[in-house]
Amino acid sequence: MKRVMILNGPNLNLLGVREPHIYGTTTLAEIKDACERAAAARGLTIAFHQSNHEGELVDLIQSARESADAIVINPAGYSFTSIAMVDAIKAFDGTVLEVHISNIHARDELHRHSKISHAATGVICGLGPYGYVAALHALAEMKNG
Repeated sequence: MKRVMILNGPNLNLLGVREPHIYGTTTLAEIKDACERAAAARGLTIAFHQSNHEGELVDLIQSARESADAIVINPAGYSFTSIAMVDAIKAFDGTVLEVHISNIHARDELHRHSKISHAATGVICGLGPYGYVAALHALAEMKNG
């Protein structure tokens, strides 16, 4: 059974109320429920985390080296700023799928170029909350996922 750590960055705890015209009205708790259902259907186990603190996310990525086979990460605002998270991901030997609810490539200049993408195995963006489920489906199908 593949172990997947799902990480959510800053302000994602406000999903459902924060900029619903961009992120929709689905809450992070609803995303977690959808991930749990998708994981169970695909024979995956998940650990689901959210933090507004960069260092805590770095610690979680580092801990995944021992506790996970893959990472699904929505780095949120840290996508565009965090070299520390990039470096931690580079030290992880498993698959890393970066997920964004919005299509970051169609956003303003500040939200268009993810630094995390340089270290990720793949990127899913613009599928709304379903992007998390799509990432889990992909991991279940990938040989090295």
